[in-house]
Amino acid sequence: MSSNIRVKRICENCNTSFIAKTTVTRFCGDNCAKRAYKKRMRSNKIKQSNTKTLKIETQPISIIQIKDYLTVNETAKLLSISKRSVYRLIQTGKLKASNLSERLTRVKKSDINELLS
Repeated sequence: MSSNIRVKRICENCNTSFIAKTTVTRFCGDNCAKRAYKKRMRSNKIKQSNTKTLKIETQPISIIQIKDYLTVNETAKLLSISKRSVYRLIQTGKLKASNLSERLTRVKKSDINELLS
């Protein structure tokens, strides 16, 4: 059984007006429906990627808080400053650090707390 309903609608994708034969039609044609579907899928992928990135960014902070000795990178993340700023604090003597070798600089967590207080 066919229907004789004719409803004037506006396409959700291209914002042009069209005559729909049902009350639930959202797009003016197949191309607009496909484009809207691709936009939805793209935005879902971006959201998933952003949540994964956020998870990875926040995970090290919880691990850093457990350690007693931190690297320069971990110290920079914990203090929310750049790596160069951490090295500058070490050079000026405001932050105590131990050089285990040329590339192994470690900072004691109690020294960071002392710097902040």
